[in-house]
Amino acid sequence: MLSETRYEHIMLDETHVPLIAGTRVKVIELVLDHLAYGWSPEELHFQHPHLTMGQIHSALAYYWDHKAELDQDIERRLQLVDQLQHTVPSSSLVERLKTRRLS
Repeated sequence: MLSETRYEHIMLDETHVPLIAGTRVKVIELVLDHLAYGWSPEELHFQHPHLTMGQIHSALAYYWDHKAELDQDIERRLQLVDQLQHTVPSSSLVERLKTRRLS
């Protein structure tokens, strides 16, 4: 069940995660592309041609209006990745590739 927001192109799912309406794209995913790569709205559109410029600008506006909350989510995700990297053993392929680079 989705609920509307005051942002034309943003909906909240049942767990209150903001999504771009009519897609499965989470606002945080688009924001991470923007922050990690420095992509402008135009570049985001080039990389995600299925999104309209209105959807992209709405997602970015939602981020800036909810920055503290979404930055906290980003930090939580980074900590989870870091934790997983330390608890999941490397595959033999990864180990072989690391060995070849060091030789």
